[in-house]
Amino acid sequence: MTKPDTSNRSSAAQPSPTPPLPWWHSAVIYQIYPRSFASSGGGLGTLTGITDRLDYLRDLGVDALWLSPFYPSPQHDAGYDVASYTDVDPRFGTLEDADRLIAGAHERGLRIIIDLVPNHTSDEHPWFRAALEAGPGSRERERYWFRESDERPNDWRSVFGGPAWTRVCDRPDAPSSPWEDDRHYYLHLFDSTQPDLNWENPDVLSSFEQILRFWLDRGVDGFRIDVAHGLVKDPSLPAWSGDMSMVQGAEGARPPMFDQEGVHDIYRRFNEVLAEYDGDRMLVAEAWVNPPERLARYVRPGELHQAFNFDFLCTPWRATDLAEIIRTTRDTFAAVGAPPTWVLSNHDVVRHASRLGLSVTGKGPNGIGAHDEQPDAALGLRRARAATALMLALPGSAYLYQGEERGLPEHTRLPDQLREDPTFARTQGAELGRDGCRIPLPWRSDAPAFGFSPDGETWLPQPEGWEAFCVDRQEADPDSTLNLYRRLLELRRTLGLGEAEAEIEAVGEEELRVRLHTESDEIQVFTTFDAECSLAEDLEVLVSSAPLTDEGKIPADTTVWARRR
Repeated sequence: MTKPDTSNRSSAAQPSPTPPLPWWHSAVIYQIYPRSFASSGGGLGTLTGITDRLDYLRDLGVDALWLSPFYPSPQHDAGYDVASYTDVDPRFGTLEDADRLIAGAHERGLRIIIDLVPNHTSDEHPWFRAALEAGPGSRERERYWFRESDERPNDWRSVFGGPAWTRVCDRPDAPSSPWEDDRHYYLHLFDSTQPDLNWENPDVLSSFEQILRFWLDRGVDGFRIDVAHGLVKDPSLPAWSGDMSMVQGAEGARPPMFDQEGVHDIYRRFNEVLAEYDGDRMLVAEAWVNPPERLARYVRPGELHQAFNFDFLCTPWRATDLAEIIRTTRDTFAAVGAPPTWVLSNHDVVRHASRLGLSVTGKGPNGIGAHDEQPDAALGLRRARAATALMLALPGSAYLYQGEERGLPEHTRLPDQLREDPTFARTQGAELGRDGCRIPLPWRSDAPAFGFSPDGETWLPQPEGWEAFCVDRQEADPDSTLNLYRRLLELRRTLGLGEAEAEIEAVGEEELRVRLHTESDEIQVFTTFDAECSLAEDLEVLVSSAPLTDEGKIPADTTVWARRR
């Protein structure tokens, strides 16, 4: 008798193994602002300067690097005015330098994410130059938002201040042509040198598909989408007199230039392009969108993979507020099957080591000057260490901004005449802008420019006293912020906190507790605010952002990770 074939029975009876989650689901991603990270010569940072410090970044314990723009650019907005999307600005290096950086990162187990700036180009981009020369009604002008009108087409304001429309004939390079460009305006939600692209034009989408493939073919692992919520505008261009930083107006109305439905069609196509490549390539949105349910729509299956959690960054330093935003973020993103993200600092906001030292915490001002309230440096750093220890315990993906791992503060006394942020000029100094968080990094306490560049040049001046934030000083101090970050990142990885299940509880206004359930352990996280709190005697402290009191209590403004003995 022939025996029945049972060769597949045992495997069929076994449950299918759960596929591993993609790397970005719980990654810690380190933002590099290339102008200010490290230079191989001259006042601007370079790609070679980054490559030379890849070992430092590997040893820090991060999983990936996100690089702000390094494309050719006139640098009117620090590189976010892109003149070519498929090359490297000679001030930063060459395409070959970019290839060496990508390869060097991969050799060290680090992924590379680069900035994509699809809302606008530089006015020096060949597309815009062709649009100016081609004149009204041309196919070239259809790439942008040109409109004919006797006055500005509407009342929209630039995010950087001033009107969001510029008349073509008012430009110093206005073409001499028979067309009446004195009645033609173009839209720019940011600086007048950053004309907005018209994503209703299919040529724009096809061009960016090619741009994505250009960098994916070179090995990049993902893209951060600048102004992800702004690509599509209401074509009727209705009036909007609200603050241009708003993402939701009165009674829930959305601004006609932000968070329009059409952006989701674009990101579904972007997702399809990335799916053509192996290695779990990813897309992360910079989208200032409220309420959280609207933001979660960007990370639905088939669209983007992550979205920055700016609500967490903007939350005041209070237990109840933080507990609420952590729970809301977790639940809202879980509902669409996406991981939450956490961030405290980036290139657009006052550094959290300074922001948390102000009398009013939260998002903070748009820059701090010499005549403004000066942060309490000691208090700000203490809270920043506690906030970071809380953030790195949370499940999901976390983003760090260069220098925060050493407790780097904002430059709060930068002379106004040296400021480069277009916000400062466009608001006539009413808003100082973002230069204070973009100062070139210090590396060595005994070197010119603290080791930022071999010749001592810096594009913005470093303040005095930054020796304390140099790597050589911090590596020699076991209690330094750098060594705290290294311990936190190592423990986060070994304990598997990025994929843990979390319970969050605010104990009054003075304590926030997070209970993390991993596959093999339970970790308890305690964050204090204005008062100390007790710690159970049967708990073993794994790491603390500040020393415990002599009585074994957790002091104010401190985070502790612990587990049962």
